[in-house]
Amino acid sequence: MRLLAPFAAAFVIGIGAAAAQTVGTAADESKAGPDITNINPAAPIAGANSFTEDQARRRLEQNGFSGIESLAKDANGVWRGTARKDGRAVSVAIDYQGNVVAK
Repeated sequence: MRLLAPFAAAFVIGIGAAAAQTVGTAADESKAGPDITNINPAAPIAGANSFTEDQARRRLEQNGFSGIESLAKDANGVWRGTARKDGRAVSVAIDYQGNVVAK
């Protein structure tokens, strides 16, 4: 029994250390690059987009974009336009999943 005590203690310490590690969140993933404000890094994804222009515009605004112009849905169902963020003009896209991409 005394031989197992050091192993048991090491196991408990190891579990505690593993539990203390932080796990990335969707918010962390949205900061993957300076030009991506989405959850899915493969965005924009083609698909049947049911967002209205107003909904797409609100989604951009929620992600910190302003001065949104020329917003139109392309043949792949992706809303595309131009906007401003952090003082610079960018091209933006919103796919059917709600992912926002700026370049």
